[in-house]
Amino acid sequence: MKTQSTRIVIGVYAALVLLGIGTGYLLSRANIGVGMKSGIVKTDKVAGSTDIKTFKDSAVGVIQKDGTDGEGTHQLIRDGGPSQTVTLMSSVIDLDQYAGKKVKVYGQTMAAQKAAWLMDVGRVELQ
Repeated sequence: MKTQSTRIVIGVYAALVLLGIGTGYLLSRANIGVGMKSGIVKTDKVAGSTDIKTFKDSAVGVIQKDGTDGEGTHQLIRDGGPSQTVTLMSSVIDLDQYAGKKVKVYGQTMAAQKAAWLMDVGRVELQ
């Protein structure tokens, strides 16, 4: 009696594992999931993600290397003085390529400990 119930439990678990694998395979073939709807663009003036829902915040200024007190990797120097500076990081773009250039960045505002405004940059447009 005990061995029969053990076989049933093992069979159910095996069926669940196979269904999980099958579902994962079908979803991967259908291109459904996080970030699958966005693409990457790279031209002379624009680089980065085409996902405007994720990267909806924007700012214009000159990119400078080094973050703020250990946060971010770069800063966006904007008109209006130091209080208007945006600390930048990017999960999509190599910001070093834009150091010293005036750009418009599109990104997602992130929680920061020390920086007034921390942005994960997804797209850069040369101005």
